[in-house]
Amino acid sequence: MTTSPSASTSRRSLLAAALAAPVAAVAVPLATAAPAAAEVVDGCQTVVDWTTITPAAGITPDAAAPLQARVIRLAGTEFLQLRGTLTCNLTADATLGTLPATIVPPKLTRGVVPRNNSLGINAIRVEANTARALKVYGPQTSNPVTWIQLDSFSSVLR
Repeated sequence: MTTSPSASTSRRSLLAAALAAPVAAVAVPLATAAPAAAEVVDGCQTVVDWTTITPAAGITPDAAAPLQARVIRLAGTEFLQLRGTLTCNLTADATLGTLPATIVPPKLTRGVVPRNNSLGINAIRVEANTARALKVYGPQTSNPVTWIQLDSFSSVLR
């Protein structure tokens, strides 16, 4: 059986082409309304660089992987990204910390991140709200959360 070229095109290559198209069409970086000091690398611009998240009581950031947040712009869309690892003992929904004053989400934004594997559950929902609170949803007394790793959090802001 022979497949046509379009049938073998991956979703990843289509997305890459779609993101590259606006740059190629106008031949300038996408982030024309960005701060003058911001550098655009491969179409991605850092709007707010990595900044420390203030942890809530009972949340202990890993010294080697502190809790941080940043905002990037890619193809005209801004994303909130988080990184870091924390230890805790959560048995109910809780606040993990507060985003820096330079990052104020215009709407509720959420993502799913890894947590300790307990009873077959190894991921948990994390949300950032308009009050800059970083919250976690899902811990239970029968299934406590003892660590959370935020590096995979990337969510659309605007």
